[in-house]
Amino acid sequence: MPSTPLGMYIHVPFCSRRCGYCAFNTYVLSEQSGASDIESDPIEQYLEGVLAEIALADESLGQDRPALHSIFFGGGTPTLLSAEQLGRILSAIVDRFEVERDIEVTVEANPDELAPGQLEQLRHRGATRVSFGMQSIQPRILKLLDRTHDPERSLQAVSEARLAGFDHISLDLIYGTPGETEQDFSLTLEAALSTQIDHLSAYALSIEPSTKLAARVRSGALPTPSSDEAADRYLAAEAALQRAGFNWYEISNWAANPSAQCQHNLLYWRNHNWWGIGPGAHSHLDGRRWWNLDDPKLWAQTLSRGASPISGSERLTAEQRHLEDLMLGIRLAEGLPPHLAPRDHRTERLLNDGLATYQADRLVLTLNGRLLADQVISVLASD
Repeated sequence: MPSTPLGMYIHVPFCSRRCGYCAFNTYVLSEQSGASDIESDPIEQYLEGVLAEIALADESLGQDRPALHSIFFGGGTPTLLSAEQLGRILSAIVDRFEVERDIEVTVEANPDELAPGQLEQLRHRGATRVSFGMQSIQPRILKLLDRTHDPERSLQAVSEARLAGFDHISLDLIYGTPGETEQDFSLTLEAALSTQIDHLSAYALSIEPSTKLAARVRSGALPTPSSDEAADRYLAAEAALQRAGFNWYEISNWAANPSAQCQHNLLYWRNHNWWGIGPGAHSHLDGRRWWNLDDPKLWAQTLSRGASPISGSERLTAEQRHLEDLMLGIRLAEGLPPHLAPRDHRTERLLNDGLATYQADRLVLTLNGRLLADQVISVLASD
């Protein structure tokens, strides 16, 4: 049985269109409808699969388990499902699982995929936190990323979420897009921080090999993103967020106060347990990992036969778990405890290079260390 806090991740794999930079397990909804009546409604087929997999999770975990600490609807675009449909999933979870009294329930949302009243209905049905994919305030950057929303729509969505009763609202930004200027990102930060958010995530654009964006970079149509420019953007984000009263708690995440930190993602970074539901979803339970079939139709058909949708699994060795604890934990502002980062020649090197410091007895990245986190991990993992 799980020995640490337990979360549940629900993967909604559908999007209205595919973003050029995205390598996640996502599918364009309009391409999923089949010719037969059974396949004509991919969302209904998906919902039936989710409900069946929740029942399987309940059966597999047994009764000796902790209350759920968090639920996270990610994607894809979860808000392509109606509030009623997302509510059906939440109800099925709560009917089968004990949940903590102050459980965090996050829904990722595309600003222009929200139906009128959807945010109010989501809040009424139990969602406590919403995360909008803003990415940039500049239209040409959004166009390059194949994002569909008007830049101002993200700002409006935050206001609507506040009016709907959400206390915790996050915006996701991407920096380092080819052609993005310092001013572009500065204006994006300014716009994001002019809203009533209490959380912001900022990620350097990763050029994934299988994406349309990668093909454009390979062909020379777009310049290769500069790591130096990405570092400058990160420093600009840190400075702007500090001025606005936000503190980093993970390398790419800042919160206005401790209660605004994403509890579900903290489960990942602390290497705790979560159960993934949906096509391609990954799970982790006390050192065992497994992942589901990627294809939504095959995943749903497998569940409809009463079979397991698991595609593969692995049991991590003690050495692998230790390395993961290092790789994930060093990303957090709380740092690494003494048993993971004892004072020795490795940590001494990091201190001398100005990449880390000790706060009490925990090893914590400096600002320069955050920029060179991969290098820090290599040092910690060395002999």
